[in-house]
Formats: sequence, structure tokens, C-alpha cells
Amino acid sequence: MASFHSHLLTVLLVSSFYFCTLGSLDSLLEIYGLPRGLFPQNVKSYSLDQDNILKIELEAPCLVMFETYVFYEKVVRANLTERKLLGVKGLSNKELFIWLPVNAVVVNYPTAGVVMFDITVANKTIPLSHFEKPPSCRSEGQMPLKPREGGSGVWI
Repeated sequence: MASFHSHLLTVLLVSSFYFCTLGSLDSLLEIYGLPRGLFPQNVKSYSLDQDNILKIELEAPCLVMFETYVFYEKVVRANLTERKLLGVKGLSNKELFIWLPVNAVVVNYPTAGVVMFDITVANKTIPLSHFEKPPSCRSEGQMPLKPREGGSGVWI
């Protein structure tokens, strides 16, 4: 029984140290080879669990214009790996007249200078220079029609 408690205490101490040393989201992204400005300025909090699931909570949903519109739901989740966000939930990209969910964000070749958004039917590349610093959200009055939360294709 004592070994169970000491093991549990060790796990808790290591976990608390891990979460306390994360620093800023910008720095974390940089450590993993992703651009600092991948998420908007209105990040309220974030966490990274032991399975490398990154959860980012924004103050409010956010619309950003890079080369195309990118919509961030209030909570975005993804598996954080070297130069990739995989299994992304809560991020959409507008192509032509429809919103498509972003499944992955990849920086395969940093020297190529692009960030690739995997949007199911295609890959959208955006110049890395657009992600140098966290972008500002458009105000509610400036937002065009946006996707349903958790959905794609349908405007509201």
C-alpha cells in the first residue's frame, strides 16, 4: 500500500512539474517546430497532457484572415507532435464558399516556408510568414458567415 501511495505521489509531482514548466503557448509551439503565430491572441489557457493532446481554450471563437479565412472554435484540440498537429478538432478553413474542417496542420519542410492545412479533400498551403506572431481576431461585426460549431460546410 505504501508503494502505491509513493508511486502516486511521484506521478503527481512529475505531472505538476511538467504542467508548471510549459511556459507560453508560443514557446511550446516553437519547441515542437511549429510557428509561434499558429493560434490567435485571444488564447485564454492551454494544457498538454501526457499523451501529447494539446487543448487550447480561447476567450471566444475567433476568425482570422491569413490568405483565406480560418475559424477557431472556443476550444481547439490536437495531438501535438514534431512539426505537426494531428487529429485537429475545432478549426475550420474557408475554401470558395464552404467551410472545411482542418484535420492536421503540418510544417514538413520549414525551408519551403509554408504551413500545410489538411482540409480533407485537399491540402491548403499558407506562407510561413503569415504565422510569425499570433494574429488578432476579427470583431463580431467584421465576421462573415461562419461554420456551425463542430460542423463544416454550413454557414450561420
